[in-house]
Amino acid sequence: MIDFPYIDDICRRTGSKIIMLVVDGLGGAPHPETGLSELETASLPNLDRLARDSDAGLTTPVAPGITPGSGPGHMALFGYDPVKYLMGRGVLEALGIGVELRDGDVAARGNLCTVDNGGLLVDRRAGRIPTQEGAPVVERLAQIEVPGVDTSVHVVKDHRFVLVLRGEGLGEALTGTDPQAEGAAPMRAAALAPDSAKTAAAANCFVDGAKLALRDRETANMVLLRGFSRLPHVPDMGETYKLSPAAIAAYPMYRGLARIIGMKVLATGPTFDDEIDTLHKKIREHDFFFLHYKPADAAGEDGDFSAKVRALEELDARIPQLLDAAPDVLVVAGDHSTPATAAGHSWHPVPLLVRSRLTKGGGVAGFSERSCGQGSLGRLPAANVMLIALAHAGKLHKFGP
Repeated sequence: MIDFPYIDDICRRTGSKIIMLVVDGLGGAPHPETGLSELETASLPNLDRLARDSDAGLTTPVAPGITPGSGPGHMALFGYDPVKYLMGRGVLEALGIGVELRDGDVAARGNLCTVDNGGLLVDRRAGRIPTQEGAPVVERLAQIEVPGVDTSVHVVKDHRFVLVLRGEGLGEALTGTDPQAEGAAPMRAAALAPDSAKTAAAANCFVDGAKLALRDRETANMVLLRGFSRLPHVPDMGETYKLSPAAIAAYPMYRGLARIIGMKVLATGPTFDDEIDTLHKKIREHDFFFLHYKPADAAGEDGDFSAKVRALEELDARIPQLLDAAPDVLVVAGDHSTPATAAGHSWHPVPLLVRSRLTKGGGVAGFSERSCGQGSLGRLPAANVMLIALAHAGKLHKFGP
């Protein structure tokens, strides 16, 4: 972990290269009709073969029984204690699209959503409308004025936007307005500490303004806010681990997270094929690459079991291209589980494999929850994965005399 007391002493620079592929929402749960998870249902010849040649196990992103958000799930994989270094979604989204934040600014992630005539949520994501349709709606929100606070609104992707609040006396300890369920009304933001009362009032004023600004629309006619946060201060990943780390991610939040911890964020296109192409072009320039694959999580959150199976199969078809980059260490991990049966994140453990010249295979049958649970790595905290990757890459000295 990045807080290991002697980490500066035992890390060393080498020419070996690590690729960490994070499959968002990788883990699943059995389908009630078949008893098989999405990974067990999918045809994954490349991942199965890779698992048989790798060390495998299951990770716990935060703690047993705790359902993590994407931020904590990723931070853990990079070796950060996800509880100590908890970062709000708003800051991650803002930095991911290049918004310059000042100390004291509070950023929130926003969703365009759809409510019915009674104000109850019909769709928390407004049908995942494409960016070209969502952007003009977000532009309306930029006209909302909040007394005593400067606001700015920024398009992110599809139905997502970022709200930045700037002014004196703004705290980040407040609840969001997303009830996380259709059929409920959007909630009011509430301060969790006295220094955040002004922020909560500003957020509610903005939401009231959005209701008026979008009242003529049948869909994407309301907003949800969550992840209120300010700029954090965290150890630099490159300096601590003695790496030259790079991030290749199409989604803004993950670019923002990578930037906060000191990765160089590489420009790439919107698809995973673009990410792989960028990897091959930049493979000589860095010794650690973080790649992000989103479609499995999106399908899981939609509750679409078949779509998640297809997303995993599409990923599997691209594994040979990753191997063509010839990494010394390849890690395939997930930030959390997103079972389609739950239509959301869950606390279930997440499959992991680590492949290097030092791995000969631990006897697992393939890449799935049940198979990886029998692997040589056992079940381990996700925050330990980074140390295992560094060890396989020969980047750790002996600890102690």
